[in-house]
Amino acid sequence: MRIAHFSDLHLLALQGVPAYRFMNKRFTGWVNLKAKRAHKHRVGHLRAVAREIARAGVDHVVITGDLTNLALEPEFEGVRELLESELGLPPSHISAVPGNHDLYTRGAMRQQRFATYFRDYVTSDLPELSRDLPVGPFPFVRLRGPCAIIGLSSAVPRPPLVASGQLGSAQLEALAAMLKHPEVQKRTPVVLVHHPIFNPISTLKTWAEGLWDAGPLMSALRAVPHGLVLHGHLHDRRQRSFATTTGEMLSVGATSASLEHERHDKMAGFNLYEFDSQGRLASLEAHVLDGATGAFHVRSIPHASM
Repeated sequence: MRIAHFSDLHLLALQGVPAYRFMNKRFTGWVNLKAKRAHKHRVGHLRAVAREIARAGVDHVVITGDLTNLALEPEFEGVRELLESELGLPPSHISAVPGNHDLYTRGAMRQQRFATYFRDYVTSDLPELSRDLPVGPFPFVRLRGPCAIIGLSSAVPRPPLVASGQLGSAQLEALAAMLKHPEVQKRTPVVLVHHPIFNPISTLKTWAEGLWDAGPLMSALRAVPHGLVLHGHLHDRRQRSFATTTGEMLSVGATSASLEHERHDKMAGFNLYEFDSQGRLASLEAHVLDGATGAFHVRSIPHASM
């Protein structure tokens, strides 16, 4: 089983969007975009990543949030078009979870834009265990070979300059029930969530950028003997393990698939995970785009500092 993981597409599309729709948190987001010109998100990089994943012949693709930049309809439409045209895979082979940028405003939540545009990518093989959230049915699980791909939504609308996430008690309770299901227990869980399970050391940074209920999520995963927790949000590649009651799980982050950056651990690309027939992780590697040549180079995924 080969799974490609990319994240933080941050597709920006402003065509036809009236000015009054920026009279909210989007205004600070637009200013932030202009202030960070050195590290641009480039749609050309994103298309190159999607085409390379298609060439890799993977069994499944997972996307860990921030598909859009400002949660505008043209952005959702653009991402959907890109996935359909470049990946060449049916929705049953693509799983996606939302990031904070996909619920950038309360209007995006009320109008259920993520659920509307990406409904096919969040279908569950055990729908009775999902909760009906504004972003769709979460958690969802897709039983694929030796893996159980579980999607969680940590996306919630926040005030300007706040990008933190939260799962909520209902979703965590549903996850605990899902992990006990016989079809899940005989597979390796691959958990998708936008915000990383390890929070910053600073309480203030956790409040502003972290996952508020990271502790309860880790507690829910304590009974799992082995598996992966895949995330985005930080725009860099990193891996870090944590002990469970009977084994160990690995947390792995992907960088932004559209980011132009001088550092290899941040430059656009995707991660590739390979599992053996028993569901054990056989290999993990990063495929990093060379922005000058368009080629991809395989690199190891750095270990996070403790």
